[in-house]
Amino acid sequence: MDRDAAWELLCEYTKSEGLRKHGLAVEAVMRHFARKHGEDEAAWGMAGLVHDFDYEVHGDRHPMDGEPILRERGYAEEIIVAIQGHGNHTGVPRESLMAKVLFAVDELAGLVTAVALVRPSKSIHDLEPRSVRKKMKDKAFARTVSREDIAQGADELGADLNEHIAEVIAAMRTVADDLGLAGQ
Repeated sequence: MDRDAAWELLCEYTKSEGLRKHGLAVEAVMRHFARKHGEDEAAWGMAGLVHDFDYEVHGDRHPMDGEPILRERGYAEEIIVAIQGHGNHTGVPRESLMAKVLFAVDELAGLVTAVALVRPSKSIHDLEPRSVRKKMKDKAFARTVSREDIAQGADELGADLNEHIAEVIAAMRTVADDLGLAGQ
């Protein structure tokens, strides 16, 4: 598999620009953590990019119903298992570091995006972890984002939540233009 094929898969099944941007955000964060841990950046990036590829098509059955598609397209077992475990609803245990990181960054990338978009600057470049933590407390803000998953993900990594948020922000800044978060 290569990155272009992963992008094509995402675009084939995902029509929402917002969900495509979410894939790009999670890809950037996964690449960041792969570099940090000396792991395969391309594989981790692909896991992040396509983790929600079948969400619009399969809804509640996502990502389990997407598994045969990933296998048919030749994705590595580690990527498939990480994608299957990126939500608690699947019951798939997160045993690899890739799987743990994907779970830990998925919901958080969504929250970081939402917080950046409500800032006057509409930019991730001036976003600080304390602003994200403040919005985490507001249950009405980005209410579909699971605060419990964010906290659990950091805990499973043994990471301080503020430091984890800072790393996710830093990784997403590298693709701010692609995410529409570079500001006005």
